[in-house]
Amino acid sequence: MPSILYLAPCSPGKTFGQASRVAQIVSGLKAIGKVDLVVVKAAEWLLEVPPGCGVINLQRDTDRSVWRSFRGAFDARFMGAEGLIATESDRASIMDMLPRYDLVWIHSLRVADALQRWQWPRSVMDIDDVGSTWIQTELESGLGMAGRFRTWVRWHAARRRERLFGDRFTALSVCSDVDREYLSLRQKVHVIPNGFAKPEHAPPRRVAHPPRIGFIGTLEFRPNADGVSWFAAESWPRVKQQIADARFRVIGTPGKDVPTNLGPDIDTLGYVDDPAEEIATWSAMVVPLRLGAGTRVKVAEAFSRRCPLVSTPVGVYGYNVENERELLIADSAHELADACVRMIRHPEEAAAMAIRAWSRFLEEWSWEAINPRVWDTVKACLDAGR
Repeated sequence: MPSILYLAPCSPGKTFGQASRVAQIVSGLKAIGKVDLVVVKAAEWLLEVPPGCGVINLQRDTDRSVWRSFRGAFDARFMGAEGLIATESDRASIMDMLPRYDLVWIHSLRVADALQRWQWPRSVMDIDDVGSTWIQTELESGLGMAGRFRTWVRWHAARRRERLFGDRFTALSVCSDVDREYLSLRQKVHVIPNGFAKPEHAPPRRVAHPPRIGFIGTLEFRPNADGVSWFAAESWPRVKQQIADARFRVIGTPGKDVPTNLGPDIDTLGYVDDPAEEIATWSAMVVPLRLGAGTRVKVAEAFSRRCPLVSTPVGVYGYNVENERELLIADSAHELADACVRMIRHPEEAAAMAIRAWSRFLEEWSWEAINPRVWDTVKACLDAGR
């Protein structure tokens, strides 16, 4: 029964993808050891901290010097690239705690860098988002010349930092085989997919009429806000041209970058504590993401609820799925709209894809299926530490 310190960027929960992954990892770790959770969070909205957990509120680094900008762009050992830092007393407190534990599990590079420690003994770095892959999606999103140059510099800086992960941490984990191959590190990198809790019974489907297309995800998260706004402006009018009474239903905490009135027959429902009944009424869930990194928990959630899924390639990045087998994948706004229409007009075909996705979910993306990967990663870290 190893003692484990888990340094997480938010509290475990189900309101957004990172919180769901924290809950998933906590569940796996508690099955094999004693876990103490410390939340190292960058914003107050990242959920209330549960009783018994430590909390560190990160501060914005006020240094705006040219030297700091230079180091962020060219020094791979610079730990201030995110611009967030813990207070000196909080950093000292964590360092004093480390000798008490057999293993420290660190969720995201932001947390490690904010605590200003380069090498972490007996550690697992859980890289839920590979930073340079996120920046790469920005490069492909149509920036101007100056914007592309700045983004290109950021991408190279991120890649240099990623090549040093093996020097800093005992073991590494990522969300997908694609990310493991992309990192191309000489050390073994463990794959722990994002998943979702398995329902007690096969979820029912009660598709609504008029038909509904749905989205779930906090709109305070930039890729979600961008994707929903883009879908509402570029795809939804084409859906309405073909199915006049269709409705677009959006579940998620509102964000300042998404207008309240997105368009005709678009319902913004805000945060919904238990969205199962609402999702059961959708003809399809849409994941219209163009930005981001890692794998999206909302994909595993759709599979777990047997809800047909339509997505961009970025939306299903890292999932070993095929177009027209478990879901429909569309590259452009028009193709995304036509895929939604296809799901509405051909419910038997949509249901067949959802059932195939449900079977894959049970085998690969439920927490029960993923937990052995968490345990293997812990064992590898402890063995290396010895």
